[in-house]
Amino acid sequence: METLEKVREILCEQLDVEADSVTMEASILDDLGADSLDVVDLVMNLEESFDTEIPDDEIEGLKTVGDVVRYIDEHTADKPEED
Repeated sequence: METLEKVREILCEQLDVEADSVTMEASILDDLGADSLDVVDLVMNLEESFDTEIPDDEIEGLKTVGDVVRYIDEHTADKPEED
């Protein structure tokens, strides 16, 4: 599954938003309505789903869906993809 599709699925389920609103440009806080607790849950879900760790100091830089997708792609490129 493509990274964006998997991230979209997680965001739709967690934030109860429509898939159409989860675009690469969408702000997780402003456009998708996440609060700080949602962000903590999101990071935990992403780490589990993509078998990676997102350090606390990196989280602040993940403002849009595109930021998340790029981060995951960059930090999981060396790992084999599981379906």
